Amino acid sequence: MALSSDSSTSREARAKITIQNVSRSYESTRALADVSLSVTEGEFCCVVGPSGCGKTTLLRAIAGLDDPDGGSILVGGDPVTGPGLDRGMVFQEYALFPWRTVRGNIRFGLDRPACDCPDCEARVRELIDLVGLDGFEDAYPKELSGGMKQRVGIARALAPDPEILLMDEPFGSVDARTRGRLHAELLDIWTQTEQTVVFVTHDIDEAVTLADRVVVMGADPGTVQSTFSIDIERPRERTSRDFVDHVARIREELGSPADTSH
Repeated sequence: MALSSDSSTSREARAKITIQNVSRSYESTRALADVSLSVTEGEFCCVVGPSGCGKTTLLRAIAGLDDPDGGSILVGGDPVTGPGLDRGMVFQEYALFPWRTVRGNIRFGLDRPACDCPDCEARVRELIDLVGLDGFEDAYPKELSGGMKQRVGIARALAPDPEILLMDEPFGSVDARTRGRLHAELLDIWTQTEQTVVFVTHDIDEAVTLADRVVVMGADPGTVQSTFSIDIERPRERTSRDFVDHVARIREELGSPADTSH
């Protein structure tokens, strides 16, 4: 399924994530330098940039999985001091437990993974239906395609009903056709949940397909270079003039006019 119109205009324009002068270094490498950025509640924000520009470091800092050396990150006005159920993380490499079924992996995303209460069972069934995995509840990761594994990862991240969904190049390992289906499904989920999404990608076309706004980062060290509002009605056609123009502007900003996807 895909969206029939751009729903971003109905979302309240108030900051959900506020990043203020964040810096992060690893030994002699400065990954982030004085990064400041805000993400609006309910916004779908994509972050693009060259390899090594600190995209994943920034996402992990928002998740509370990495501590900045300086600056602050606020979620709903409160400082991030570690991981929390208000933020769900989807990783590129799936990160599923091979000994758990689809149901078991999704259940692990709840704050009470061993609980057998009716409410927890109902939540797992709801999520299986949401990500289109009916009939695969008892399958193990080795029995699933790459796209199906990533759906399980998304469902697990959604299990505790987080306010923010953080996604680190989640579709980089699937083929182009599967990626297109996952884009449409993710947008449907986002429309239903009205969550705030921060989505890291190296693919400019993917960013323009998904985002309300694209944040362009520069490297050495990682900084916010510019931002682009994507004012195109959904669903978006990659061959449309507006789409091509947006991609070209972002590609030019990155200094890679001849590169079609990286």
